[in-house]
Amino acid sequence: MPKKSAKKEVAPNGGNGGSYTAKDIYVLEGLEPVRKRPGMYIGSTGVDGLHHLIWEVVDNSLDEAMAGYAKNISVSLLPGNKVRVVDDGRGIPVDIHKQTKVSALETVMTTLHAGGKFGGDSYKVSGGLHGVGVSVVNALSKSLNAQVCRDGARWEQDYTRGKPDGKTKKIGACKGSGTAIIFEPDAEIFKEIKFSWDTILEHLRQQAYLTAGVKIQIRDEREKEKHLNNSYAFCFESGIRSYVNFLNRRQKVKNETIFYTSKEVGGIEVEVALQYVDDLTARELAFANNIYNQEGGSHLTGFRTALTRVLNDYARKNGYLKDKDSLTGEDVREGLTSVIAVKIQNSVLQFEGQTKSKLGNPEARGAVESVFGEAFSSFLEENPSEARAILEKVILALEARKAAKAAKDTVLRKGILDGLTLPGKLADCQSRKAEETEIFIVEGDSAGGSAKMARDRKFQAILPLRGKILNVERARLDKMLSSKEIKALIIALGAAIAEELDISKLRYHKIIIMTDADVDGAHIRTLLLTLFYRYYLPLIEHGYLYIAQPPLYRIQKGKDVRYAYSDSEKDKVLKEIKEGASIQRYKGLGEMNASQLWETTMDPAVRVLRQVHIGDASESSKTFETLMGDEVAPRKLFIQTHARAVQNLDV
Repeated sequence: MPKKSAKKEVAPNGGNGGSYTAKDIYVLEGLEPVRKRPGMYIGSTGVDGLHHLIWEVVDNSLDEAMAGYAKNISVSLLPGNKVRVVDDGRGIPVDIHKQTKVSALETVMTTLHAGGKFGGDSYKVSGGLHGVGVSVVNALSKSLNAQVCRDGARWEQDYTRGKPDGKTKKIGACKGSGTAIIFEPDAEIFKEIKFSWDTILEHLRQQAYLTAGVKIQIRDEREKEKHLNNSYAFCFESGIRSYVNFLNRRQKVKNETIFYTSKEVGGIEVEVALQYVDDLTARELAFANNIYNQEGGSHLTGFRTALTRVLNDYARKNGYLKDKDSLTGEDVREGLTSVIAVKIQNSVLQFEGQTKSKLGNPEARGAVESVFGEAFSSFLEENPSEARAILEKVILALEARKAAKAAKDTVLRKGILDGLTLPGKLADCQSRKAEETEIFIVEGDSAGGSAKMARDRKFQAILPLRGKILNVERARLDKMLSSKEIKALIIALGAAIAEELDISKLRYHKIIIMTDADVDGAHIRTLLLTLFYRYYLPLIEHGYLYIAQPPLYRIQKGKDVRYAYSDSEKDKVLKEIKEGASIQRYKGLGEMNASQLWETTMDPAVRVLRQVHIGDASESSKTFETLMGDEVAPRKLFIQTHARAVQNLDV
């Protein structure tokens, strides 16, 4: 890093606080394209793009916090779809900018890529998902009000759809410093303006973990009766250690002490925290300058390399491994919860892709690998009991991997080589073109018999499953493959499973779960969804998984027969046909004859299918863990919380 003059005030992260004036604002291009192509700047004009407006404004405040100037940030949802973000940073400069001939505040708010992050020393490290700045928020807002407190005076400027309503003006005196932004998203840009309290809460909690010691307060002032707890404040002195603790709050931990290290190498600040839990999956969250890198990148690669090397070295040195055995990355990540955060100077920060989901800086790999590797090796040596708990966990994963490989060889590879036929219970279809075929996974032999009689043999296959399949949430692959029902399903689909999955070999492009409309049916459906989520995720991502919707009621008056799929639909039908109708409540698919099953649930011309989507993989994972894991307390809390919303409950 270049040395600073002794006369200048140096910020805690190396930023030059004393020079943060209009000359530190660098202008790269104008605002005109934003309203024409908003998706290029905020990703979409849907719900994600709408929330991105908040993230952009908050990122400015977080940048002040990372520079060491802001300690408090507040975000408020206001009536009329407005959002207010306030910080106690230095305040955006308001003096006249030499290049634009207007105030620096107006320059920042009305010029794309204008700010203190593109040159100079005001910000050494900054975030922002796309780095497009608050000017994009201004351009996509019906109205925006900016207030700045600095040098004892309060300044203000109003904007309409990105254009100033007047000059920046002094409106009075104030103490301290900071910036306040109030904006209202433009209905001409966003089809639906509806902010999600939970989404905002989750994102800002994460940012608070990543910015240790900074207080972030969130208030919902729209309708106070809507939320019993409409105000939250987050401040975590332990930073990402607290984050790991939060992520593992419902888990049985293996090492009680959360590993943590922090060090700067070659201008890159590295922070790593980890803990092992009694689980089969891994949670690795990687961040660069507070930006979540969903696809990882060089920093995650460096972490994984060091983790595998250090644990192998320790295991061999202390007799945990046999001579021929070696821990793989898969072994050492089973049950791992880790947060890897790096901060890199803006001038060298590199991302792959516009959404910045993957860090590209090659030097970050070496920095993380050296910092984490050295510290984690010392941690294991200095904490033998914690090291033993971790090694027992990863060695168990190694043994399970070997057992699972043997089981897969038997079920998949050996089965194929030996000419293993399709399951006897499968009633296959005539077509061999996957894109035009579908398979119904049916609950029970009785319903399976009706479905086989009802189907169109040309393109519809039926696979009845007996009873409730194995709960795969807490079962290893070798145990799972010993289940006859799961084995039959794997062979019927024809695409193998887990890391052996080859979706190009899938025999059907519509996989339809068809269960009874009762509690047992819902349980079986959840078990099947868990199986597909954990071991057939690409199949869901390609849109191949569906849920059939059998009717709840058969309503007949004379020769007029109608079906209702909900209580509200039943009430609507009864109003239409008046009195004297006979109502049959279906308890299961087996109560329907073949013709009824075809005309209500299987006929493509009239049936209702719900396609299974994954909006947020991590949230879906949490839901599966809550509902299907072996911890009773979280499941009990979930049931208590959502019990009132349940309809059509059969007890």
